[in-house]
Amino acid sequence: MSRVGKYPVEVPAGVTVALAGNVLTAKGKLGELHLSLTDQVEAKIEDGKISITPRTKAAQARMMWGTTRANVANLVKGVSQGYTKTLEITGTGYRASVQGKNLVVNLGFSHDVVYLIPEGIKVTCEKPTLIKVEGTDKRQVGQVCAELRAYRPPEPYKGKGVKFEGEAIRRKEGKKK
Repeated sequence: MSRVGKYPVEVPAGVTVALAGNVLTAKGKLGELHLSLTDQVEAKIEDGKISITPRTKAAQARMMWGTTRANVANLVKGVSQGYTKTLEITGTGYRASVQGKNLVVNLGFSHDVVYLIPEGIKVTCEKPTLIKVEGTDKRQVGQVCAELRAYRPPEPYKGKGVKFEGEAIRRKEGKKK
């Protein structure tokens, strides 16, 4: 039995959830999101709770049970509260700024990195070394952060690069004389 899947998802006040066929739709103050359910699980909406159950006892259906429940919980939280991740830029001369629909990041290359901000994502730079990524879709927020971090991941000797806020970088000792 799935430890995650057996608990129903609470629908907070201000969020409306509808199930049409295999598509679950959630509407909240931050927007609207859709989730296509697999044929292996079944969703029921009753008393302000969404419960997910597997249709068969097959291993694949039991695997998708917990996964689908987690995705539904992320969907509901996204339209009600949203998701936020913060990236820190460390390094001399490294900085970022938002210019229209682009994020311009200087990471020590011979050119500035221009990143096109996707629809549904809001990027702000309170300080030149902090990038705040906000959105309703947890996957999309994480993907944007991963793409930005991939331009210059933190290196272990000086710690220069783009890292998540609070991420610990394992530091190495340099050469000895």
